[in-house]
Amino acid sequence: MKKINLFILLLLVTSFTFAQGYKIGDEAMNFNLKNIDNQMVSLSEYSSEKGVVIIFTCNHCPFSVAYEDRIIALDKKYKDLGFPVVAINPNDPISYPEDSFENMKIRAKEKRFSFPYLFDENQEVYPVYGATKTPHVYLLNNENGKFVVSYIGAIDDNSKDASLVEKTYLSDAIDALLAGKKPEPNLTKAVGCSIKAKK
Repeated sequence: MKKINLFILLLLVTSFTFAQGYKIGDEAMNFNLKNIDNQMVSLSEYSSEKGVVIIFTCNHCPFSVAYEDRIIALDKKYKDLGFPVVAINPNDPISYPEDSFENMKIRAKEKRFSFPYLFDENQEVYPVYGATKTPHVYLLNNENGKFVVSYIGAIDDNSKDASLVEKTYLSDAIDALLAGKKPEPNLTKAVGCSIKAKK
């Protein structure tokens, strides 16, 4: 009886941990998701990089659309410095057809995305990260072969107008890691549309 109760408790604790998602300092798990070129992309493929900028985003959300040019600029600036962007669409396309895999391909071509745009088709990755919004950023730092979560939250402090941005949270966080420092702040509130889970 005690063994059964212990097993149930372990399951509950594990479920709670995953529901909460990653915290600063956690090691990010590997994933394997389909890119818009129909090739599979894994986090482990970036083991030679200094880190990876994971951004949960999508096609339909106006917040995500408002950040597209900024995400492209971030990728172009930091890719050669060792911090490439990897975008992941976590949404259910049944509820939001704009976020279908085929429409992801169209949007990426229209905007000339310079980064992979992956589809979390089975919605297995975003809950582990704890992402709740699009866009939602997770900056991973490569520490001796382990991808450690170093910043979580927003790209900057103005989702509506790039020209009015005063605090570039993500850029500042990457610059801190490049300088051998810890990001400050390392946690901000992600602002965007709620992620659309399957019903």
